[in-house]
Amino acid sequence: MRHSRNRRNVEKRPIADINVTPLVDVVLVLLIVFMVTAPMLQMGIDVNLPRVKAKTVDVGEEKLILTINNQEEIFINKYRTSMADLKPKLEGIFASRIDREIFMRADEKVPYGFVVRVMSEVRKAGVDKLGMITESPKE
Repeated sequence: MRHSRNRRNVEKRPIADINVTPLVDVVLVLLIVFMVTAPMLQMGIDVNLPRVKAKTVDVGEEKLILTINNQEEIFINKYRTSMADLKPKLEGIFASRIDREIFMRADEKVPYGFVVRVMSEVRKAGVDKLGMITESPKE
């Protein structure tokens, strides 16, 4: 009888071992999810952006306008400049200005990478605000 009492007491003790099976299941599911989604993050997805009417910005003559034409030529207001001279010229212009704001116009045929490189140079010159000038969609 004594032996049976000890057996009952032993059975009522909590199990001290950790059950790792649910942990392994969760880790495997997460691994599969990341393996499936990682290639999608690198490829990119074709998206047709909607055409919307945006609030117009009044651009007076005191505003600085950076223009990129379809030959990838850069103009600060009406004066032509090169990519190498862009940052020093902008730093010189903004040295005497409180408002570090510039508006950018780019031809639709200019490659996106070129526009981004120009925007990078503008940011390196210390410009706080960079506005994009676009046209309203044709009705």
